[in-house]
Amino acid sequence: MARAIVYTEIGSPDVLHLIEIPDPVAARGEVVVRIEAAGVNPIDAKLRGGKRPSPPITEPRPVGFDGAGVIEVLGEGVDDLRVGDRVAIRDGHGTYASALAVPAEHLAPLPDAVTMAEGAAIGIPAGTAYQALRSLDVVAGDVLLVHGGSGAVGQAAVQFAVAWGATVIATGSPARHDQLRELGALPVAYGDGLIDRIRDTAPSAVTVVLDCAGTDEAIETSLALVSDRDRIATIVRGPDAASFGIRAFSGGSPVPLTDQELAWRAEALPQTIALLETGDFTVELGPQLPLAEAVRAHELLESGAASGKIILVP
Repeated sequence: MARAIVYTEIGSPDVLHLIEIPDPVAARGEVVVRIEAAGVNPIDAKLRGGKRPSPPITEPRPVGFDGAGVIEVLGEGVDDLRVGDRVAIRDGHGTYASALAVPAEHLAPLPDAVTMAEGAAIGIPAGTAYQALRSLDVVAGDVLLVHGGSGAVGQAAVQFAVAWGATVIATGSPARHDQLRELGALPVAYGDGLIDRIRDTAPSAVTVVLDCAGTDEAIETSLALVSDRDRIATIVRGPDAASFGIRAFSGGSPVPLTDQELAWRAEALPQTIALLETGDFTVELGPQLPLAEAVRAHELLESGAASGKIILVP
């Protein structure tokens, strides 16, 4: 029997339970992956807590979308992977588990130079950042403002944009400024006077904004600095983004991602792994907890008490 974290009702982290489940079976086009690390993302807690709508729960609901592990079984029609391959998982629908059947197209090879924890940490954060910057058409010469630059998506956005030749200004608490500088950003503290501090820091006018914070301050600052609202996007304020005339990518947005945007999110996983392998991308890892401590993982996530990506280890 495999093991998985599930919940049967919306609620606090305490609704999460570890149960035994039948060993997964690979359907056509799928593989069974023995999970060695699962990434804990804010969307996991938002769905569990009812902050994001989801269908009625009619059976134990699995948790987690990102993970990494080793292929144990190949389903029919899977020809480009092998049993024993190390892989990272995106959009896995239940990665808080000891094993999972995953569509082969949701996997990317994971070289030995990239750890399982790193592979499990990048699916949603790197995919979101990469797609958002592509959608905003960030290019060399842009001055990009990233609100919430020290979060997982923010850090990924900083690194992609710097690699593409943009100048990046990132908001964050002063305790995180040295880290933001190491990633290539010009850090600016939140709070009163933010607009003036950004203008004083920027070598030229801000041309594009990615909001990963979702605060009123972030929205108001973005609107004050960039007149072209098509070049302002949020990944947090999806429900009310349209009222500001700005774009939203997921984050509760009623507007679904386009086929191109979904393709960019998929493209991000192998692209990020390649950068990790060469040392041109870093992932801030946080606590690594046993799978049975998923409740604690969500408590840490929601309290903000842990820095870096929280990882569950079956």
